[in-house]
Amino acid sequence: MELTFNRTAEQIVASDRPLSDAARKPVLVRELSSADRERLLAHFLSLDEDDRLLRFGQIVPDHVIENYVRNLNFTNDTVFGVFSASLELVGVGHLAYLPAQGDKRTAEFGVSVLESARGRGIGTKLFERAAIRSRNTHVSELYVHCLSRNKTMMHIARKAGMKIEYAYGEADAYLSLQPADQTSIMAEMLQEQAAVFDYAIKRQAHRATQMFKAFLPTADAA
Repeated sequence: MELTFNRTAEQIVASDRPLSDAARKPVLVRELSSADRERLLAHFLSLDEDDRLLRFGQIVPDHVIENYVRNLNFTNDTVFGVFSASLELVGVGHLAYLPAQGDKRTAEFGVSVLESARGRGIGTKLFERAAIRSRNTHVSELYVHCLSRNKTMMHIARKAGMKIEYAYGEADAYLSLQPADQTSIMAEMLQEQAAVFDYAIKRQAHRATQMFKAFLPTADAA
């Protein structure tokens, strides 16, 4: 089965509730590798039917998602992630490089955010990181394809100043990018360093928690 994706998705959650502690924390985006494949699979499998429709353009079964994750090419494309304190991937951005047309190089961006992590600006941060990477890899145009009812992605696109075209319930958004410069290169480097350090701290804390739990008496023993 060949699957054609609308690679963008992020459900909308509007709330007037005060921001939680998690929502106040900075969103740090780390570049992923093949070592993160299992967490990527868990992320996509946790999406419900509506989220899968928004992310892939159709409601896809588990085995199609498994095939998609198994065939992710971390050499040709770039995948970004945002991790929770328990090392769960709560947000994923996929930057896919399209075939070059002369001097014009285009990349397509797609995003998904777990329901539990929405309202924190994770989708926006993933988009911003993808835009910086696109600039620094000589991409002249960043492209997004999504359902027109995806209000969050539409908000991100408008905020970024993307040109948006609508047709038959779908939307195509285009963002022309400036060439890379020292500022964009340094910004990406600092963002990645901060995200890697944050992940290392979370991993250490998670391991310490797991070790602590292992020493606690079980219910049967009690």
